[in-house]
Amino acid sequence: MHFPFCRRKCTYCVLHSRAGVSQADRDAYAQQLAQRIVATEGAAPFKTIYFGGGSPGLCDLTPFGAILEPLRTEDTEFTVELNPLDVTHEKLQELKDIGVNRISMGVQSLDDDILRLMGRGYTFAEAEKAFARIKEHFENAGIDLIVGYPGETSALTPRHARLAKWGLKHCSVYSLILEEGSILAHQIKRTKTALPDDDTVLNRLAVIARFMKDIGLERYEISNYAVPGYECRHNLATWRGEDYLGLGDGACGRIGLTRTRNFGGQTPEVETLSAGKDEVERRIFSLRTREGLNPFGHPDWLPILDRFASEGLLTKINANASLGPTYRLTERGTEVCDTILAELD
Repeated sequence: MHFPFCRRKCTYCVLHSRAGVSQADRDAYAQQLAQRIVATEGAAPFKTIYFGGGSPGLCDLTPFGAILEPLRTEDTEFTVELNPLDVTHEKLQELKDIGVNRISMGVQSLDDDILRLMGRGYTFAEAEKAFARIKEHFENAGIDLIVGYPGETSALTPRHARLAKWGLKHCSVYSLILEEGSILAHQIKRTKTALPDDDTVLNRLAVIARFMKDIGLERYEISNYAVPGYECRHNLATWRGEDYLGLGDGACGRIGLTRTRNFGGQTPEVETLSAGKDEVERRIFSLRTREGLNPFGHPDWLPILDRFASEGLLTKINANASLGPTYRLTERGTEVCDTILAELD
């Protein structure tokens, strides 16, 4: 479920979100979204629920408590994304009351100067206090970080030593993508600021990967690390090609052969894929995960995967005689996964 509201637009962001919307309008949106769940035909207990944004914490989420209760079980993973500025004991208790059991907080940088340039509106110290507050209410909590923002001087800083003591269960680490139309893209064009080159960013990502392992977080997907047992089940389900229902302005969904996209309209756009295209789409993204890709049923993929394996980008594992080999990315392979997927698609 997507909540498209922000205090202000971050400089790097072109995602579907709106700043400056009144509290009354944000709460009305949440009420309407809750009623959409009631009206959804065939709704059954969900394995995962994910409130993303934008900033879901800017809305009153209490209407979802009673509505979602019959649609989840004790084992349902229920995640809400929070901005550090939204983290109060009152908001955390509200989330607890509606059944939330997992928090993902967007920190993005540990450097105060970079946070200011991003337009995040808080300092590292404030983010640190916010996460400590979260941990008082939720054991299963993690953060997001971005690598490669202009002005960033190194992958690791003394603040990472403090990060190691936060009690993270999960961390997503993304390389900056300069999006056309973002505030940052306009700034760079105007000031001729240089982005870190690809080799620099890849080196920093490798350093962060080693740091995550040192503090007990294993890499289970290209951009995601978790303490074993705390992998994000919602994201894993997506990479495994499972169905998901997308509700709200800015949400995407996938049910059977149908794909939905809703960006600003009352009725989502609908695309129907062929069975073959659907099967390929659901299969190939497992390569991004630690589980890897099994090409059973696609003999045309084997020479492509074997070639990448010979180049040291994939590891070939012959673990199942009936299904054939499984291929997993090597550390080098994580840097070129999109190239590999493009040849399979």
